[in-house]
Amino acid sequence: MDKIEKVLITKSGKKFFAKSLKEDLHTQYGFIKKQELQDSKDGGLLKTNTDKELFIFSPSFSDIYRKIKRDAQIIPLKDIGAIITETGINKSSRILDSGSGSGALSCFLASVAKEVVTYEIRDDFIEIVKKNIEFLGLKNIEIKKMNIYEEVEEKNIDVVTLDLPEPWKAIESCSKALKPGGFLVSYSPSVPQVSDFVNAIRQNENFVYLRTVEIFEREWEVEERKVRPKSQGIGHSGFLTFARKVS
Repeated sequence: MDKIEKVLITKSGKKFFAKSLKEDLHTQYGFIKKQELQDSKDGGLLKTNTDKELFIFSPSFSDIYRKIKRDAQIIPLKDIGAIITETGINKSSRILDSGSGSGALSCFLASVAKEVVTYEIRDDFIEIVKKNIEFLGLKNIEIKKMNIYEEVEEKNIDVVTLDLPEPWKAIESCSKALKPGGFLVSYSPSVPQVSDFVNAIRQNENFVYLRTVEIFEREWEVEERKVRPKSQGIGHSGFLTFARKVS
């Protein structure tokens, strides 16, 4: 994947990504010469050859993150935000993630946490995750080819996240990995998965069930005094179930 060198934003919020400063950037509003890209400082205002104005910045992590390679369905940012805030993930947190997929969740958590280990059993997904880790420049994340249903190597973990078809099968492994007070988070798209997982948690003396939530996101259109919801929001993506290890 190509590195992102600069981000350019119109006053209306439309973004363009310059992948190289050694060539002109072409947009639907015209082009900007490579020399202008090279000479500009963050926050500078550039004009295309058609006089369209764009602000230029170095990319943030979230800018780069939105360009990662995606194969498996990824967990949306709205749900990742809920995981971080509900569990209090911070720069001292150690995370174990299982069901890497494209690595979107584990990579984003690595931008916040001290350390992330992610398990995946499919070789094709492992290769995608490795490429995304490199693309994002992350140094505190490790991917392992392991099946959390069967084994776990990590200990004293603060948060375990599961994106698995049968998360209830991983509860014993999660109990071994988590420290007392640590959080277990399961992301599931369907109601039967949530039901089976919660019932299994309630029967396990090492955990207390906290809650299950579904996050909706609706963007609004604001044009002077015309303020209304955009026609399509982000509805159901999955259910987040939170539990906590007590012993």
